[in-house]
Amino acid sequence: MTAVRSRPGFAALSAAIALVLFAHSAAAGFEEGVKALQGGDLPTAEKELQVLIKERDPRAEFLAGLYIYGNPESKLYDVNKATPMLLDAAERGYVPAMLPIAGAYADGKGVPKSAFEAYKWLAIAEHWNAPVAPQSFDQLTHDLKPDEIEKAKAAALAYTFKTK
Repeated sequence: MTAVRSRPGFAALSAAIALVLFAHSAAAGFEEGVKALQGGDLPTAEKELQVLIKERDPRAEFLAGLYIYGNPESKLYDVNKATPMLLDAAERGYVPAMLPIAGAYADGKGVPKSAFEAYKWLAIAEHWNAPVAPQSFDQLTHDLKPDEIEKAKAAALAYTFKTK
């Protein structure tokens, strides 16, 4: 008995193949971006990660935000590009982006300076098992009143990650 493929089955198979090919090319772009970063070739890293950044891949946003645009020694340094990428990755649950975004809020780099937001992001990161140094919290407590600290802790516990 011969199996005959229907058009809907063929369309589904074609879509699955296209998805696999896109995922493979995206993975290749990520790997090439990481290799370029490791080699200190920031323009190539930026180029390789760009497709993933447009797709809002939190890993690519983190790498570009921290190492390409967020590194003061980079020729591509631009906190106005770095911070939104880091914030987007953190808001969608990418734990490695949470500590740098807390630092951005603490220093007012690319976002309004806010000890409250910095404390909240540290607390979220700690909740998700990021290695948060106790001194980080201590430094922020000097700028916050006890009730503000409690509100920041509550905001961290209530925080819901974005899915889009």
